[in-house]
Amino acid sequence: MEYFLTELQKTVKQMARTIAEDKMLPLRAELDEKEEFPKSVIQELADTDLLGLYIPEEYGGLGGGCFELCLVTEELGRICAGLAVSYAVNALGSMTLLEYGSKEQKRKYLPDIASGKKLTAFALTEETAGSDASAIKTTATRVDNGYIINGTKQFITNAGEADIYTIIALTDKGRGIRGASALLVENDTPGFTFGRKEKKLGIRSSITRELIFEDCLVPLENIIGKEGMGFPMTMRLFDGSRPGIGAQAVGLAQGALEAALDYAKQRNQFGQPIISFQAVSHMLANMATDVEAARALVYAAARTVDSGVRSFSTESAMAKTFASDVAMRVTIDAIQIFGGVGYMQDYPVEKMMRDAKITQIYEGTNQILRDVIASGLRKKTF
Repeated sequence: MEYFLTELQKTVKQMARTIAEDKMLPLRAELDEKEEFPKSVIQELADTDLLGLYIPEEYGGLGGGCFELCLVTEELGRICAGLAVSYAVNALGSMTLLEYGSKEQKRKYLPDIASGKKLTAFALTEETAGSDASAIKTTATRVDNGYIINGTKQFITNAGEADIYTIIALTDKGRGIRGASALLVENDTPGFTFGRKEKKLGIRSSITRELIFEDCLVPLENIIGKEGMGFPMTMRLFDGSRPGIGAQAVGLAQGALEAALDYAKQRNQFGQPIISFQAVSHMLANMATDVEAARALVYAAARTVDSGVRSFSTESAMAKTFASDVAMRVTIDAIQIFGGVGYMQDYPVEKMMRDAKITQIYEGTNQILRDVIASGLRKKTF
């Protein structure tokens, strides 16, 4: 469908596609097998200024927004969802700083983030705080010269690869989640270490580790915004980032659709290509329709985020939920069209199915997000 992209949007979309096809595709199977971070491809994205896509021009970025991020994430996800999420989380890790940071913090960190000199990550999840994010236990105790952080964060994307981390920790345990704050921690800070690299079902070229804090002292000026504002900042942040997960899912589904379509045209059975059989062609028709519907919803949600409206929780939850469900359905159907060979690692669709599953889980499980959507409906007047 025609989405009437601007010249900048067309350019970044094409740049992302070229990098994904030329640089990531030849490495995709190897990095998945070895569970290695795509450093060389991330550097290519940095060299073309795509890591600074969403950062204002005054800090060395291109001045784009959520929609432009979604365009790039979709193109990367079409080839490798692990690359796509590594890219998207780099934006997530700096978005709190961008939205709520002081001018001094922005001047200090954003130019290096925009250039790709430093990568970022975001840390909220803990062993006891998954869907119930309010159950975090990591603390940041105020002392004369800063905050002492103690605790462990779990399942953190880009952990060990990033240079700058946005951490949500309790600065006032007595207030519960209302006492949570956002703090910046650099990777070489004493008392800050990493757990083992997690072995995952999918997105294996994206690195996931624990963050471990043991009397980790960060300066007072590393707090983002005010004490006690960490949780509302985070909820707002996720509302704005969920269309990006939707875009990752759309790219995944698009890649699976293209692979299945090409295979169905080439594979002959009973004397003709299998796409000639209605059972197969109707599967492809449904897959294509679902992908286009998911793309339209993700793009609309991203543009809503960029519009400056006060609330977009419902729209972003819808986009992420629908697109990730589509990615799961389409990748499963792609394997079915490939038949037995689709189950083998010689073809990419088995990886795509493994990658798709996480899109239904992270940044809010689809079950939790349906609660968010239902809550929005209860408040909505038509």
